[in-house]
Amino acid sequence: MSDAREQLEQALVDARDRSTALTTLPDDELVAMHSPLMSPLVWDLAHVANYEELWLARAALGLAAFRPELDDLYDAFAHPRAERPALPILRPAEARSYALAVRERAWASLDLIEHGDAELVRDGFVHAMVAQHEQQHAETMLATHQLRAGAAILTDGVVLPTAPPHGEPNDVLVAAGPFQVGTSTDPWALDNERPAHWVDVPAFRIDVHPVSNAQFAAFIDAGGYDNEGLWTAEGWAHRNAESLELPAFWHRDGAGWFTRRRFGRIEALPPDEPVQHVTFHEACAYARWRGRRLPTEAEWEKACGWDPDAGTARRFPWGAGDPTPELANLAYDPRRAALRPAPVGAYPAGASAYGVEQLIGDVWEWTSSAFNGYPGFRAWPYPEYSQVFFGTEYRVLRGGSWASHPSAVRTTFRNWDFPIRRQIFAGFRTATSVEGD
Repeated sequence: MSDAREQLEQALVDARDRSTALTTLPDDELVAMHSPLMSPLVWDLAHVANYEELWLARAALGLAAFRPELDDLYDAFAHPRAERPALPILRPAEARSYALAVRERAWASLDLIEHGDAELVRDGFVHAMVAQHEQQHAETMLATHQLRAGAAILTDGVVLPTAPPHGEPNDVLVAAGPFQVGTSTDPWALDNERPAHWVDVPAFRIDVHPVSNAQFAAFIDAGGYDNEGLWTAEGWAHRNAESLELPAFWHRDGAGWFTRRRFGRIEALPPDEPVQHVTFHEACAYARWRGRRLPTEAEWEKACGWDPDAGTARRFPWGAGDPTPELANLAYDPRRAALRPAPVGAYPAGASAYGVEQLIGDVWEWTSSAFNGYPGFRAWPYPEYSQVFFGTEYRVLRGGSWASHPSAVRTTFRNWDFPIRRQIFAGFRTATSVEGD
């Protein structure tokens, strides 16, 4: 068995193990609509199986449709999330049986990694796409778990590393000059990461660490949510419409201290963790309060992945292909995951070539950039993965959160969402231009 096949086979197994762990719940929890923002968990379980059938059993192997009547039910574009509970979707036992049957039919497609010539299966692209898709839905399932009411179901597992006390924010200089954005060679890269191209970025400074809970709390205590001058017009309108006063899941107790609700538990807010569950608008307001701004997507990728001495891009900030040290703590097994980001400063060995830390694996980071294709972009293998989202409605997030899987995070990976989203595990860091450059 080739290394590529073994890696992809394990990726498919890991993805299914994670989906199974996140849906090993009573039926009433699986079929419930825990939030209009999210699908019932059982919908996600059958959806990833249907996606696997479409791409591995049908597209790669050329098999006839196994359950063609399910295609419409599990088409994410055909039915908004809020409408899915009313559909005749599969019950939990049926969804599990369907997923198992699809996997049995699709497994033979792994032989094509070594013997197939078609572009879809070359280098295992379609298998990597299917595994990453399921892992992305596992992160979505974790967001649903966070939104659900009631007692805790998931429990913390691994103990995260500690970090020295974190004081005032500090930043580093990223010198002006061209660098290579994206990739044309990574077999796991999705269409919006391609092709590699050169971008010339003026000099800027960027925070060494993501913004912490304590730093964001200082913004709150300084009246940041009440200061219209810190907000864009769109952000201020949203802040008022939703009566935003704190990040999602934050509360103040009777003594005025911050607490948070995390997977069914009320706990003291850890001051040294990266802030998460904030909108793009909240991030922009905080940045302006500090006299700074959000980094552009190109700035973020340069600070994360470019090695100026070697003149090459890195797949991970620390350079090696091995997904350590930070990715070892990602929640790829929810039965032993930390279920939260590590403290700010916990991973100095994971710094990029510029000395920027915790760029991958703690929180998704908002950038100021709208989501669009790169020059020479080609929708592959279907336009609904990326192309239909291009435009000014969405903002790009980078880095991957603690809830992401190592297969779906790298320096070139691009995520996107509406700027009002808070249920995602998103935080940010700030940047500033260097005058006179």
